[in-house]
Amino acid sequence: MITDGHADFRTLLMHHVTTHWSDAIITAYDPTTAGHLPEEFSGAGNDIILLGDQQGDRDGIKTLRQFLRRETMPPVFYFGKDKETQETAEKFGADAFFWRDDISHDALVVRMTEVLRDRKRIASTGSLFVGDNRTGIHPLVKGYRHIKRLAINEHSAVYLAEKESADIRVVLKVMRQVPDLTDGIGEFDRFLQEYEMIAELEHPNIVQIYDLGVSDDHAHIAMEYLSGGDLRQRITAGIAEPDAVRYLQEIASALAEIHEVGILHRDLKPGNIMLRADDSIALIDFGLAKRMRLKQEITGSGQIFGTPYYMSPEQGHANDVDARSDIYSLGVIFYEMLTGEKLYTASNAMGIIVKHRHAPIPVLPKRFAQYQELVNRMLAKQPENRLQRADEVSEWL
Repeated sequence: MITDGHADFRTLLMHHVTTHWSDAIITAYDPTTAGHLPEEFSGAGNDIILLGDQQGDRDGIKTLRQFLRRETMPPVFYFGKDKETQETAEKFGADAFFWRDDISHDALVVRMTEVLRDRKRIASTGSLFVGDNRTGIHPLVKGYRHIKRLAINEHSAVYLAEKESADIRVVLKVMRQVPDLTDGIGEFDRFLQEYEMIAELEHPNIVQIYDLGVSDDHAHIAMEYLSGGDLRQRITAGIAEPDAVRYLQEIASALAEIHEVGILHRDLKPGNIMLRADDSIALIDFGLAKRMRLKQEITGSGQIFGTPYYMSPEQGHANDVDARSDIYSLGVIFYEMLTGEKLYTASNAMGIIVKHRHAPIPVLPKRFAQYQELVNRMLAKQPENRLQRADEVSEWL
């Protein structure tokens, strides 16, 4: 969670985080428009809170003290402007202090990594999730044989498992409900929304959902196990032109399907595009998706999602997005599949965002010249100049 009264500073911190953790989910909270968080705010559902000193009409140190009075509060990093503030923040127990106007990316990432590692170690000893040396999943998740744990944090875990009744391998995501006293939708509810969105769809290029289970304080989703790895690995190894074109068509077809039912992906990137054993594409990870019909007040104030390399210009500047933003991200991925290179690079995340807005669209190598017009239409800076629907990709091909 990032909370500060200046939008540019919230965006800068977001890009520091997503440059290193491309899958991070960030809630950017503006206390000047949304009001100060209530005294009962517990920080539940967050791994780290990045607290800026610009808290509207309130001293940032007062907010820091409010946060740190709660024993359940996750680690809090404070961003200030002077030595006296640093000493005060450290005295009250801030887990780290950084100079607001001179943030060292490496120092921030190193300290966050240390904190996340400590939290993961603590979580791994909890009673909710099994370790790799156990033979089952949590007792409430019946009917699945544990193979290995893939990931874990304080509130959720991901396993490779086997569905006993069907003798098939699945990816099992398990989440514990933790009270969320903010006004927005918490991680647990977002987890259930993810299932509901994907369960509505039956498409060969969207991951298949087998099962949902909900108890008083847990939920689990069993989904298709995709053994072919992700598109990021394929790009690194090199993709032949016919395969790149086929992958493009399959991804566009999946996007057309989700857009048709009112869902934006908003975090389309090679790591969220998986392959099956037969080399077909499956779009995954709708945890960052958002139904276009959901209102701002339902999803929370000021949330910013995504990965800088693949963000549309409007998303990178925290403007409203629609289906054309996903089309832009797909254009970036197509360029990378053909060339093996990122569309834009820079020394920091903000530099990449600026290039998405202002830099010219790169020219493809001559051997791919027949795709240049399509790339230009997908990567147009203004949404109205892009392809307007994902199914237009196949028409252009």
